[in-house]
Formats: sequence, structure tokens, C-alpha cells
Amino acid sequence: MIIAAIKADEDDQPANVDEEAFKNDLVAIIPSLRSFARSLCHDRELADDMAQETMVRAWSARASYSAGTNFRAWMFRILRNNFYTAYRKNWRNAVWDPEVAERVLVAAPNQEAAIHLADVATALEKLPVEQREVLMMVAAHGMSYEDAADTIGCAVGTVKSRVARGRAALKRMTEGETELVGGMPDNLIARAGPVD
Repeated sequence: MIIAAIKADEDDQPANVDEEAFKNDLVAIIPSLRSFARSLCHDRELADDMAQETMVRAWSARASYSAGTNFRAWMFRILRNNFYTAYRKNWRNAVWDPEVAERVLVAAPNQEAAIHLADVATALEKLPVEQREVLMMVAAHGMSYEDAADTIGCAVGTVKSRVARGRAALKRMTEGETELVGGMPDNLIARAGPVD
């Protein structure tokens, strides 16, 4: 589909974009896009679809890309916006997959590293989306705080704060101190008391 979109749009190529360099950059970023998409949606097939849609959208909007700017941040922003658009449209849909349920109910392997990794993955899924996406950008994908802030469209301090809160929450959850309920630790909810 991506190659078809590229061939279909070759007649409409903008004058200020180096087509070959853009194609090379697009191909080089595919693994990072897939990984980031998977960290957002937790579904391999959906992540591949999101990465593909991002590449098609980027190709269609290549005239708006300024050569010499941060291509990675530009692509991550397209993917992130695509994810949030889909998330807002489908937030009420809940899919029940019996095969996944069977795999989840299977006993975990005996290796400690695998158990710890599974704990971290589970804890990561419980984090609020804002903290999870920033942690994935900075910790997993190696983005700088500035690039992550540019991708998200917020201040660098906000990114640093979200990373710090996300890391602290992950540490608490993996050490068994607390669970997150609605993005807030349950011990904080208990201390806050009933909502009037």
C-alpha cells in the first residue's frame, strides 16, 4: 500500500522536497514507528497499521516537511496524532479475544528476568497515556527531552515531569507498593477521601 501511494503521488511531487532522501528517511524510520505505535496501542497488527497509515500521511504531506528539521519528531507527531484521533473515536469499543485471555491465564515462565519484564510491561500499561508515551519516547526510543517536547507539543519541563512521575510510578508498581487506578496511585485515592 505504501509503495502504491508513493507511485500514485509521484506526479504531484513538490519542488522543494528531495524525493529520494524523503523515501530513504521514510524507510529508515519504519522500525521506530512500529515500536512506538506498539507501545501506544499494545497490539502488533494495529501498530503495523498505524505505522503504515503514518507513512502514507507523511508521504501525502511531504510538501509541509521542512528539510533539515527533525524528521523523526515530525513522523512521531503524525503517528501520535493518528493514535489519539483513533483513540477518541474508539474509546468505548472493547474487544474480547478468547485466545488472548487463554494466554494471559497461562502460568508465567520460571525465569526471573522474564517475570520482571512482564511486570514492567504490565505496569507500563497501567500508566496514564501521557506518562507512558513520554517514557517510551525518551527511555525506549532514545529521544531527547527537547525532541519529545517538540513531538508532543508541550514544554520540556512537562516532559521531564512526566518521565519522572512515570518512572516513579513504574518503580512503585514493580516493587508491589501500589497499583494505579485511573492514572492515580490507589494509596493517594484512599488518602484523598470521597469526592463531594
